[in-house]
Amino acid sequence: MSSLYFMGIDGGTESVRVGVFDQEGTPVGFASRTYSLKHPRPGWAEQDPNEWWASLVAAVRDVMSKSGIMPNEIAGISLDCTTCTVVALDKYDRVLRPAIIWMDIRAADQARRVAETGDAALKYNGFAKVSAEWMPCKALWLKENEPDIYSAATHICEYTDWMTHRLTGEWTASINTASLRWYYDRNNDGFPASLYQAVGLDDLLEKFPQKVLDMGAVVGGLSKKAAEELGLPPGIPVAEGGADSMVGTVGMDVLAPGKIALITGSSHAIFCESAEAIYGPGFFGAFTDAVIPGQYVVEGGQVSTGSIVKWFRDNFCGGLIEEASTHGLSLYDLLNKRAENLPAGSDGLMVVDYWQGNRTPYTDPEARGMIWGLTLKHDTTHIYRAIVEGICYGTELIFRTLRNYGFQPQEIVACGGPLKSQMWMQIHADVSNLPITFTKVDEAAVLGSAILAAVGAGIYPDLQEAARHMVHTSHRIEPDQQRHEEYQFYVDKYIATYPQMRDLMHDVAQHVARRKG
Repeated sequence: MSSLYFMGIDGGTESVRVGVFDQEGTPVGFASRTYSLKHPRPGWAEQDPNEWWASLVAAVRDVMSKSGIMPNEIAGISLDCTTCTVVALDKYDRVLRPAIIWMDIRAADQARRVAETGDAALKYNGFAKVSAEWMPCKALWLKENEPDIYSAATHICEYTDWMTHRLTGEWTASINTASLRWYYDRNNDGFPASLYQAVGLDDLLEKFPQKVLDMGAVVGGLSKKAAEELGLPPGIPVAEGGADSMVGTVGMDVLAPGKIALITGSSHAIFCESAEAIYGPGFFGAFTDAVIPGQYVVEGGQVSTGSIVKWFRDNFCGGLIEEASTHGLSLYDLLNKRAENLPAGSDGLMVVDYWQGNRTPYTDPEARGMIWGLTLKHDTTHIYRAIVEGICYGTELIFRTLRNYGFQPQEIVACGGPLKSQMWMQIHADVSNLPITFTKVDEAAVLGSAILAAVGAGIYPDLQEAARHMVHTSHRIEPDQQRHEEYQFYVDKYIATYPQMRDLMHDVAQHVARRKG
């Protein structure tokens, strides 16, 4: 076995995961630690960065203990983290407030004002609505609502930037997160100063990390302080990381035009590489050099997917605990087993998956989830299957939007927690009439980070070559044509629901916000 190993760190929504891989991409060990997520108000979501670090330290020490390899065999480290996660620090690098994480949509009003500027940089939004998730919107909310904290902040950055700083002592930004969420465009002089000035955020550019690096570029060596805490030798090369979902595309080898990456978890992220810079409403991008220099990334996504299923399990499935235990199954396994016997369309039950708003194609933070078509015939299993189907309908709506602009998906490459449900993945294939390929390492983001580490360590010359050596296919599922045809009726009804309910959703969301304000 290789004596060179690479550590990938994946800072997700609910936990940090750490994996160690050899130079062929074979996993040697994994470990994870959870951290808390708080929702102080509807639509808000916050975390404590210091808890991120404590969880990372515990996970790194755990994985090194499990792997049985020596600390000096780690040849490189890199990381991915949630993006649109805003961290504010003072001149002593002290965290000034809880991080405002990606799913937080409090900045809806600020997003509207950013969109109203009409700045050329808004091509990344297709010159349509701006997501309340994105960095400038949240930073503007911070400046307007917590001016003392904003003023005291020497650094405002992403989770990835903060974690990289903790590892190396260096301040850098990844071109991946900067282009995806900060409107950075290397083809047009970097940050669009006109956009930031138009909304009164020209001083924010001074608070951002000033050095923007490509993914896989070496930031620096592991600092002595970080090394002592992690139980690793100092000086290990730390390579620039990126957004968790985008690094996941590296771990899936979706690095050339033609494939679609479907990255599942608390949310669904959808990415493809384009040789052309194409812009339009209903999707994000095309982002310049975001993964591969000289190419463009096109993106779609759903804010809430796996998080809705977890919400349903935690709040409405208590009556199934005893049955699951009797059969030696988890609640998820029992729900899947029962739901497999239901027909496509869940006997007319429809779910619109906008629990935390809509990311694409509507970019509407005030959209809300719906369950409709209920009858006394429907039970827990119907609702569970309808939730899964509604999520798949939302994915197909994104694919239809991309097709309208010339993207023709030929194959889905999928990763993430929902892959454990064969039923869920088959519904995705059936609804969209596309085959789905799975990789041997389903922790794609962790592997992607390890691939970045291997490039940073100089083992491979670039991401494409590293992915070719370190990513391997396991199996593939094909769509069922009959079920695909049955699902088209329900997809059409799903798509028709939002325009009919949009104004009512907005009225209620704004009413609740006023009462809570």
